[in-house]
Amino acid sequence: MTKLFLTVAAITAILVPVNFLDAQQCKKSQTSLTSSHAAADDIVDTAVSAGQFKTLAAALKAAGLIDTLKSKGPFTVFAPTDAAFAKLPKEAIAELLKPENKDQLIEILTYHVVPGQVTASDVVKLKKAGTAAGSSVKVSTSDKGVKINDSNVVKTDILCSNGVIHVIDAVLMPPKDIVDTAVGAGDFQTLVAAVKAAGLVDTLKSDGPFTVFAPNDAAFAKLPKAAIANLLKPENKDKLTAILTYHVVPGKVMAADVVGLDSAKTAQGSQVAIKTKDGTVMIDGAKVIATDIECGNGVIHVIDSVIMPRD
Repeated sequence: MTKLFLTVAAITAILVPVNFLDAQQCKKSQTSLTSSHAAADDIVDTAVSAGQFKTLAAALKAAGLIDTLKSKGPFTVFAPTDAAFAKLPKEAIAELLKPENKDQLIEILTYHVVPGQVTASDVVKLKKAGTAAGSSVKVSTSDKGVKINDSNVVKTDILCSNGVIHVIDAVLMPPKDIVDTAVGAGDFQTLVAAVKAAGLVDTLKSDGPFTVFAPNDAAFAKLPKAAIANLLKPENKDKLTAILTYHVVPGKVMAADVVGLDSAKTAQGSQVAIKTKDGTVMIDGAKVIATDIECGNGVIHVIDSVIMPRD
């Protein structure tokens, strides 16, 4: 699940660069920009006039997002420069610009856009921000500056008529869906095989959102090998589906919300019991060992045992 990266060196002369960590400087910068805000260009024209965002401009055009980012908004754009795009393989960029990859390109671009106008002084108060792609970006602040995911913020508060631009030094990539995240992790091989055997891949790659309590390979290893092999047989597909969907809760339930519950209704139809004690969370008899693995279409919490629905 995604995942407009615009910047403006061309108007630097009338902008005061802002360090996220210097609140007083930020305040002065915002004040100096107020008088010119009414006459400012929109986000697209501001980026185009800078002259160093040719890749971004091409991507916006290919994705059909020009009119969107010229509309009223407001929008907050974390915008990579051409130098940021140059960090990606040239063939990857060329591939994204092809018409057949328009949906993927849109997801990536909208992952750089936060609805509303969020200036520097507000960004530093955040831990994460929801993007127009649907998933969130992580915001982290230190004495070295501010990061959006793993990208450094290099310039802030470029005000436009329909929002604000903050410049970043790398392209952000939206998180993968639940299935691709599990595959990429490498320690959910049995779970992925089971999801494929049950015909649930397309479901768990759809928009969702879903919350998955995911047993890792070590959890499946607690079961008899013969039992797992039997479940993966085509004639036992219904039973396998029931077990797997018992690990799925509709909606995106983060760890902070899970600890406030004593049960949750699963996609299988039954309730799982949730107990929290001394910082440990149990889902039925399984211990939660990792939480809040955000995906483009939901979230994964890792558990140390396979849980079984009641008959």
